[in-house]
Amino acid sequence: MSLATSASYTLHLLFAGLWTGSVLFVTYGILPSARAGDLNAAPLEAITGKLKTVSRTSAVLLFLTGGHMAGTAYTVETLTGTSPGHLVLTMLALWAVLMGLVEVGAAKLTSGAGQKKVRSPATEAAPFFKGAAVVAILLLIDAGLLAGGGI
Repeated sequence: MSLATSASYTLHLLFAGLWTGSVLFVTYGILPSARAGDLNAAPLEAITGKLKTVSRTSAVLLFLTGGHMAGTAYTVETLTGTSPGHLVLTMLALWAVLMGLVEVGAAKLTSGAGQKKVRSPATEAAPFFKGAAVVAILLLIDAGLLAGGGI
């Protein structure tokens, strides 16, 4: 395995863990406190800003590293005609869904920051983050299946 491919695998795994873990933490660690009114708008806005940075950075790096890995390990025929290829394509679709859910959820979460609102934006953002949490878990399951050689 080349150095570039090894680096791609390492970066891919690191940022996949960081992104999915961040989404899960915000969903189950931050949102319940915000919905209960235990957080002020300023810290919630700062946390959400950091989540967006992690999400956007991870999305770009995962696309680049995943593209490199897929380009070196698969052909069009193996992507579309094998179980591991299908897992890669599923991962790409889940990646796009996760990116969209986090962006919408984060926008809803910070929508009341100017008015110092926390509870109602957190309530509006909750379904998007819960969906993102499910997608994050599905991505990790997909990655585990792919690492095991497919289904």
